[in-house]
Amino acid sequence: QVQLVESGGGSVQAGGSLRLTCAASGVTYNRHCMAWFRQVPGKEREAVAIIDGISRTAYPNSVRGRFTISQDNAKNTLYLQMNSLKPEDSAMYYCAAGAVNSNPRFVCYFERGFYRYWGQGTQVTVSS
Repeated sequence: QVQLVESGGGSVQAGGSLRLTCAASGVTYNRHCMAWFRQVPGKEREAVAIIDGISRTAYPNSVRGRFTISQDNAKNTLYLQMNSLKPEDSAMYYCAAGAVNSNPRFVCYFERGFYRYWGQGTQVTVSS
């Protein structure tokens, strides 16, 4: 029974920072891929950060060097630290979890279809 709840979105000026939080239940982090996605009207939902069971991370070129994904197993919480925000970062941001893995050396992917569980989203608006 996986449940994901995002928080921390809001409005910020270009160049500012936000930290998004995903409170997760029913997730064992060393058995799931976790990810943050974003979506704007008229565009496809896209991954901005992924993290695996041993905290290996990956980012697309659009956010690399500005965004950092992390997970706190003790608090059962996923984070996305966003720095140097740009207006084009404005979107609804979603927390996502993949299916449970029995293979301890599983690989995570950017494709949205890989993820089985989703939060309801938190809005980020960056003004210029």
